[in-house]
Amino acid sequence: MSTQNEADHHPDSAPVHGTTDPIQILDADGAVLSNAELPELSDDDLVAMYEDIKLARRFDQRAISLQRQGRIATYAPMTGQEGAQVATGYALDQQDWLLPTYREHAAKYVHGMDLASLLKPLCGLREGYAVPDGVNVMPEYIPIATQVPQATGMAWGEQLQGRTDTAVLCHFGDGATSEGDFHEGLNFAGVFDVPAVFVCNNNQWAISVPREHQTASETIAQKAAAYGIEGVRVDGLDPLAVYAVTRAALQKAKNPADGERRPTLIEAVQYRYGAHTTADDPSTYREEDEAEDWREKDPLDRMRNFLTNRGLLDDDLEAEIDERIEAQLTEAVESVEAATTDPTTMFDHVYDELPPRLREQRAELESLREKYGDEAFHEVLE
Repeated sequence: MSTQNEADHHPDSAPVHGTTDPIQILDADGAVLSNAELPELSDDDLVAMYEDIKLARRFDQRAISLQRQGRIATYAPMTGQEGAQVATGYALDQQDWLLPTYREHAAKYVHGMDLASLLKPLCGLREGYAVPDGVNVMPEYIPIATQVPQATGMAWGEQLQGRTDTAVLCHFGDGATSEGDFHEGLNFAGVFDVPAVFVCNNNQWAISVPREHQTASETIAQKAAAYGIEGVRVDGLDPLAVYAVTRAALQKAKNPADGERRPTLIEAVQYRYGAHTTADDPSTYREEDEAEDWREKDPLDRMRNFLTNRGLLDDDLEAEIDERIEAQLTEAVESVEAATTDPTTMFDHVYDELPPRLREQRAELESLREKYGDEAFHEVLE
């Protein structure tokens, strides 16, 4: 396939920043590093970012509890990664598109999804997958890396239609870099110079497979050079650094300088504190104390210390934040559990015309409901 007419000439080499040491703004204690520059965020934005990170952590704790009680299905925890999720969400403009995985709960929330919609699919309520009009979030992706070439295609489509103020942000994990879709998507993005930012959440583990078994490359960011695009490595536990790097990448995607390529591969170096999902037992493949060094750089603690040191956060405001978070979570859980649905809708939208076996199953379900009533099913579940 010839691309000479569609794509500009590639530069001789693409820049790869921070191939060894990730970019940082805050140290482990939340102090601004001497050589760092704070991003252009207002005091209110900084406090709001902290509140959203804290909300994400409380949501995670509540969701895990709900799953253990049998009130929602299998859940993918995000503790340790919520700082990067919130930060990338803040870097997006409203018209930008977000393509998440099954773990980007906080990123989806920050870009416009409500908390209840994050829980509804886990309760069997398929309307939770319906993204409201005006919210540019694609449904979460379960198969690994399938969203990468789709993000490239969406970005190319925006470009072809002349929407120069729109970029596409695509999340994926370190395990996705071992999939063909990752390489195909980034190669295509480089060739066609599309306005896309690819964020690899390198949490060190792809379920039970450690990062060193994913690639022999020293870093994931340096893979960008193979596709003629920019690669950046950032401390994924430093929300301000993640925001600054992502914001710069999005701006470059929309309005590159002479000689710059639009796409960027960001490697956010972080750690998954808990299990891959609530169906996983990480104690079978990693040491119990492995997370301790990472917890010393916890994104929530770093932001709290940063804001406190700047006089933007005190005990009274912290209490107000906690109260708001608990109210939001309670409202979300109550609204989801109060929702009703007709069980036969599980047969809708599977086939244009139901095959005989599914028609038989639907008829059997309807017969059982008519004979015993829906309450009998609730009693069995309880």
